[in-house]
Amino acid sequence: MGLILDSSVVIAVERRGGTVADLIDSVVRTTGNQEAALSSIGLTELIHGIYRATIPEQALRRQKFIDELLADVSVYPYSKETALLAGRIDGQQQARGVAIPFSDFLIGATALSLGFSILTVNLRHFRLIPRPPDPAASLIGTKPK
Repeated sequence: MGLILDSSVVIAVERRGGTVADLIDSVVRTTGNQEAALSSIGLTELIHGIYRATIPEQALRRQKFIDELLADVSVYPYSKETALLAGRIDGQQQARGVAIPFSDFLIGATALSLGFSILTVNLRHFRLIPRPPDPAASLIGTKPK
Protein backbone atom coordinates (compact mmCIF):
# COMPACT_ATOMS: atom_id res chain seq x y z
CA MET A 1 0.00 0.00 0.00
CA GLY A 2 1.13 3.52 -0.66
CA LEU A 3 0.14 7.11 -0.58
CA ILE A 4 -0.13 9.72 -3.33
CA LEU A 5 0.77 13.17 -2.07
CA ASP A 6 -1.57 15.75 -3.52
CA SER A 7 0.26 18.89 -4.56
CA SER A 8 -1.72 20.83 -1.93
CA VAL A 9 0.19 19.04 0.84
CA VAL A 10 3.58 19.68 -0.75
CA ILE A 11 2.73 23.32 -1.44
CA ALA A 12 1.57 23.90 2.15
CA VAL A 13 4.91 22.68 3.54
CA GLU A 14 7.01 24.61 1.00
CA ARG A 15 5.06 27.86 1.53
CA ARG A 16 5.58 27.83 5.27
CA GLY A 17 9.33 27.37 4.75
CA GLY A 18 9.42 23.69 5.69
CA THR A 19 11.81 21.14 4.24
CA VAL A 20 11.26 17.88 2.43
CA ALA A 21 12.38 16.14 5.64
CA ASP A 22 9.58 18.02 7.46
CA LEU A 23 7.11 16.83 4.83
CA ILE A 24 8.22 13.20 5.08
CA ASP A 25 8.17 13.30 8.90
CA SER A 26 4.66 14.74 8.82
CA VAL A 27 3.49 12.06 6.38
CA VAL A 28 4.89 9.29 8.58
CA ARG A 29 3.27 10.81 11.70
CA THR A 30 -0.08 11.20 9.90
CA THR A 31 -0.26 7.94 7.96
CA GLY A 32 2.36 5.55 9.26
CA ASN A 33 5.34 4.21 7.41
CA GLN A 34 4.17 3.59 3.85
CA GLU A 35 5.46 4.56 0.43
CA ALA A 36 4.79 8.23 -0.32
CA ALA A 37 4.76 9.18 -3.99
CA LEU A 38 3.58 11.81 -6.43
CA SER A 39 1.41 11.35 -9.47
CA SER A 40 2.76 12.78 -12.71
CA ILE A 41 -0.21 15.16 -12.71
CA GLY A 42 0.67 16.39 -9.21
CA LEU A 43 4.25 16.92 -10.31
CA THR A 44 2.96 18.98 -13.23
CA GLU A 45 1.08 21.19 -10.77
CA LEU A 46 4.23 21.66 -8.68
CA ILE A 47 6.36 22.57 -11.71
CA HIS A 48 3.64 25.00 -12.79
CA GLY A 49 4.14 26.79 -9.47
CA ILE A 50 7.81 27.42 -10.22
CA TYR A 51 6.91 29.36 -13.35
CA ARG A 52 4.13 31.29 -11.61
CA ALA A 53 6.50 32.60 -8.94
CA THR A 54 6.49 36.38 -8.78
CA ILE A 55 10.13 36.78 -7.76
CA PRO A 56 13.24 34.81 -8.80
CA GLU A 57 14.06 33.78 -5.20
CA GLN A 58 10.63 32.20 -4.84
CA ALA A 59 11.06 30.26 -8.09
CA LEU A 60 14.49 29.08 -7.01
CA ARG A 61 13.21 27.98 -3.58
CA ARG A 62 10.36 26.04 -5.20
CA GLN A 63 12.71 24.41 -7.71
CA LYS A 64 15.10 23.35 -4.96
CA PHE A 65 12.24 21.92 -2.88
CA ILE A 66 10.89 19.91 -5.82
CA ASP A 67 14.36 18.65 -6.76
CA GLU A 68 14.90 17.43 -3.21
CA LEU A 69 11.44 15.86 -3.10
CA LEU A 70 12.04 14.01 -6.37
CA ALA A 71 15.21 12.51 -4.90
CA ASP A 72 13.09 10.99 -2.10
CA VAL A 73 9.80 9.92 -3.68
CA SER A 74 8.65 8.05 -6.76
CA VAL A 75 6.49 9.61 -9.45
CA TYR A 76 3.77 7.40 -10.90
CA PRO A 77 2.77 8.03 -14.51
CA TYR A 78 -0.67 8.52 -15.90
CA SER A 79 -0.96 5.12 -17.54
CA LYS A 80 -3.36 3.46 -19.96
CA GLU A 81 -5.01 1.66 -17.03
CA THR A 82 -5.41 4.97 -15.21
CA ALA A 83 -6.93 6.56 -18.32
CA LEU A 84 -9.47 3.73 -18.66
CA LEU A 85 -10.46 4.03 -15.00
CA ALA A 86 -10.54 7.83 -15.15
CA GLY A 87 -12.71 7.87 -18.27
CA ARG A 88 -15.23 5.47 -16.75
CA ILE A 89 -15.49 7.24 -13.40
CA ASP A 90 -15.54 10.75 -14.89
CA GLY A 91 -18.22 9.78 -17.41
CA GLN A 92 -20.36 8.20 -14.69
CA GLN A 93 -19.92 11.18 -12.35
CA GLN A 94 -20.67 13.79 -15.03
CA ALA A 95 -23.77 11.83 -16.09
CA ARG A 96 -24.93 12.29 -12.48
CA GLY A 97 -24.13 16.01 -12.61
CA VAL A 98 -20.95 15.75 -10.53
CA ALA A 99 -18.03 17.75 -11.93
CA ILE A 100 -14.57 17.30 -10.45
CA PRO A 101 -11.68 19.65 -11.28
CA PHE A 102 -9.68 17.87 -13.96
CA SER A 103 -6.24 17.78 -12.30
CA ASP A 104 -7.68 16.60 -8.97
CA PHE A 105 -9.67 13.94 -10.76
CA LEU A 106 -6.56 12.65 -12.57
CA ILE A 107 -4.54 12.58 -9.33
CA GLY A 108 -7.35 10.64 -7.66
CA ALA A 109 -7.64 8.20 -10.56
CA THR A 110 -3.88 7.59 -10.40
CA ALA A 111 -4.13 6.76 -6.70
CA LEU A 112 -7.13 4.47 -7.25
CA SER A 113 -5.45 2.64 -10.12
CA LEU A 114 -2.52 1.86 -7.81
CA GLY A 115 -4.66 1.01 -4.77
CA PHE A 116 -3.03 3.96 -2.97
CA SER A 117 -4.56 6.48 -0.61
CA ILE A 118 -4.44 10.22 -1.18
CA LEU A 119 -3.02 12.71 1.30
CA THR A 120 -4.53 16.11 0.62
CA VAL A 121 -5.42 19.45 2.13
CA ASN A 122 -8.25 19.63 -0.42
CA LEU A 123 -10.85 17.12 0.78
CA ARG A 124 -13.68 18.90 -1.02
CA HIS A 125 -12.68 17.81 -4.53
CA PHE A 126 -11.33 14.36 -3.71
CA ARG A 127 -14.49 13.36 -1.81
CA LEU A 128 -16.34 13.58 -5.13
CA ILE A 129 -14.36 10.67 -6.56
CA PRO A 130 -16.22 7.43 -5.80
CA ARG A 131 -14.28 4.63 -4.18
CA PRO A 132 -14.66 0.95 -5.08
CA PRO A 133 -17.10 -0.97 -2.82
CA ASP A 134 -14.21 -2.58 -0.92
CA PRO A 135 -11.51 0.06 -1.35
CA ALA A 136 -7.88 -0.57 -0.68
CA ALA A 137 -7.46 3.16 -1.09
CA SER A 138 -8.72 5.88 1.18
CA LEU A 139 -8.75 9.63 1.44
CA ILE A 140 -6.62 11.14 4.14
CA GLY A 141 -7.17 14.78 4.89
CA THR A 142 -4.79 17.03 6.65
CA LYS A 143 -4.78 20.68 7.60
CA PRO A 144 -1.94 22.82 6.33
CA LYS A 145 0.57 23.51 9.09
